[in-house]
Amino acid sequence: MEKNKDQMTPLERFAAYNKQESIDRLPCVPIVGNTAARVIGVRVSDFRGNGKLIAKAHIESYQLFRYDTVRIFTDLYVQAEAMGAEVHYPMDETAYLKVPAIEAVSQIDNLQPANPYLDGNLPHHLEAMKIAMDAIGHEVPITGALIAPFTNAAFLIGTENLVRLVGKNPEAVHKLCEVSLQTALQYAKAIIDIGCTPSLTDAMSSTTVISPRQFREFSVPYLKRLIDYIHSRGKTVTLHVCGKTAKIWEDMCDAGADCLSIDNDASLLDAKAKVGFRSRLMGNIKPSETMLQGTIHDVRKAVYQCVAQGFDNPKGYIVASGCSLPTETPFENIKAMLDAVREIGYPIHGSQLKEGVVEGVKF
Repeated sequence: MEKNKDQMTPLERFAAYNKQESIDRLPCVPIVGNTAARVIGVRVSDFRGNGKLIAKAHIESYQLFRYDTVRIFTDLYVQAEAMGAEVHYPMDETAYLKVPAIEAVSQIDNLQPANPYLDGNLPHHLEAMKIAMDAIGHEVPITGALIAPFTNAAFLIGTENLVRLVGKNPEAVHKLCEVSLQTALQYAKAIIDIGCTPSLTDAMSSTTVISPRQFREFSVPYLKRLIDYIHSRGKTVTLHVCGKTAKIWEDMCDAGADCLSIDNDASLLDAKAKVGFRSRLMGNIKPSETMLQGTIHDVRKAVYQCVAQGFDNPKGYIVASGCSLPTETPFENIKAMLDAVREIGYPIHGSQLKEGVVEGVKF
């Protein structure tokens, strides 16, 4: 096969990989978020309320880099905003939470699940997914970012308040997670009805925020119900939890995740040893230190290191960034990530990777 040129579409590659058939290279997913704005030369804030522009950015980004999954995403707050939270949209940076939906536990009963076809920016994200599906869905998987219930609960009442309530008022936390789950279920249904696949993000379930025991009590039950629904619709689930997650990998699998997206704070080798027989792994090239600030050589070296650690995972491995790429990630670094995966090719010879020098890359 000619190197640096794909021989399969992403859908063909995944289908063959899932059946353990021959593929041209490992799947590769630099998790492109608002870097897509740079591809078409618009401001990040221009995405607000503009599904057509979101779609255009992600379609052209995929066509430029040819990675293996297109993820429609702008920020973590679209579901909370649709439920009443106030989100600030800087001129050309990723949005952030300005004011939670409620201030006090007494207001929880006032919260209502969001209607994905009417509320906030959810309809515009669905529009973007539909346009992307129609344009490129025949060759690449299109996913929609879906914020998990516990994380969304943090944005409804504020992270500090939620963490405090975890210890002092667990009943309130469960009520917040339940209403968040209802929003997530309705949004998941809308995503799947378009033909896309929900991609779960649960940033606040990191063990840097809550303990593994609290994750099992407050996050896992709602994740499982959400994942069970997605599975019932014939879709698999990738679950990303930010930061340190080693102590909850087994719980993430118990919740039903088919693929664990491993942050760069964690070890692929440890994940492979602990849960590799239960779940596919993806990760975990450093988004900021390597992809944003590193050289092309740094990126290629990181790819080779990650492939050496993850390629023989029993349930499969996807080369990916550890989290969403920063907006200003250089295009040449994204290209270098894909090119390195193409250079390695498939099948992969572990003895060659372990030697520490492949294609002139030392690691």
